[in-house]
Order: sequence, then C-alpha cells, then structure tokens
Amino acid sequence: MSEQNNATEHEQEIVEPVEQANDPIEDAEVTDVETEVELSTEEEIAGLYAELEATKQQIADQKDSVVRAAADIENMRRRAAQDVEKAHKFALEKFANELLPVIDNLERAIEFSDKENETLKPVLEGIDMTLKSFSDAVAKFGVEMVNPQGETFNPEFHQAMSIQPSNDVSPNTVLAVMQKGYTLNGRLLRPAMVMVSKEAE
Repeated sequence: MSEQNNATEHEQEIVEPVEQANDPIEDAEVTDVETEVELSTEEEIAGLYAELEATKQQIADQKDSVVRAAADIENMRRRAAQDVEKAHKFALEKFANELLPVIDNLERAIEFSDKENETLKPVLEGIDMTLKSFSDAVAKFGVEMVNPQGETFNPEFHQAMSIQPSNDVSPNTVLAVMQKGYTLNGRLLRPAMVMVSKEAE
C-alpha cells in the first residue's frame, strides 16, 4: 500500500515539474498571438480607412463627372434649340432674296411711269396694289424694308455708294436711297444702297 502511495507521489512529482516547465512557453505563445491579433486588427482598420477614403474620392470624382455630363447635355440641348429656332427663322432667306428684285421692279414701274397719263392710271393702281400685297405677304414672314432716307448712315444696314458735300444736313446723313435694303427677322438680307452727306468745304 505504501509502495503504491510512493509511486503516485513520484508520478505527481514528475508531472508537476513538466507542467511548470510548459507554462512560460504557453504564456509567450499567447502573448505573441495577442500581439499578432492586435497588429492584424490595426492593419485591417487602417486598410478599411484607406478603402473608405478611396471610395469617397471615387464618389466625388463620379459626382463631378455626372455634373459635367449634365451641363454638357444642357448645353447641347440649348444649342440644338437655337439651331432649330434659327432654321425656322431663316429658312426663307434664299427665297426672300429671290423675291427682292421683283419688289424692286414693281417700285421702279410706279416711280418712272407717267402718272399724268390717264390711260396708265388703272395699270399703275394695279401695280401699286400688287406691290402692297406683295410687301404685306413677305412682312408676315419677317421680311422688313430698310429705307433710311434722312437717317444717320449705319454701316451695318447701309452701303454707301457715293458721298456728297452738303450744308443742309449734318455729315453722315443719308441724302438719297438708290436701292432699299431688307432684313429677315432682324438679320440683314440686303443693305440699302445710299448716298451719304459730308461736310461742305
């Protein structure tokens, strides 16, 4: 019985030192693991912050791109609307230019005819009515006459064919209109051909 007790005590003696010897190693391993876990957690958090910042920057860039794209689309829409408006306004430009000589000829027929001749009066009245209806028709589509008689010379709408000294009017005044000008919705179709005054010497 005492031999068995001695054997058990002896085993305990052997086991206890072994267990005591393992404790510091285990503690070191646990510490290392805890340190690694702390480091990996910090690195992971730092990585997540970096990803978050990169994502924020990407969102800001995309937002800027979207705003720019929207502005470009708005500009294109506005330009397209302006082009359509101009096309509507000035589609008749070539056609109107072709009609101007007809108006000129009707005006000349009235201007140079013998108004005292009774035989020609009905013809002249017919020409005059034709001219008025013709002028009214083109006016409905934005064609307007430029007749600057007595006005100040304006190079945007008038073309000076000659310059005449005059004491009766101030310099740069339109003395005579040789050919009337026309505009289409404010745009010049043909300048008025005029004689302009200058200061007499």
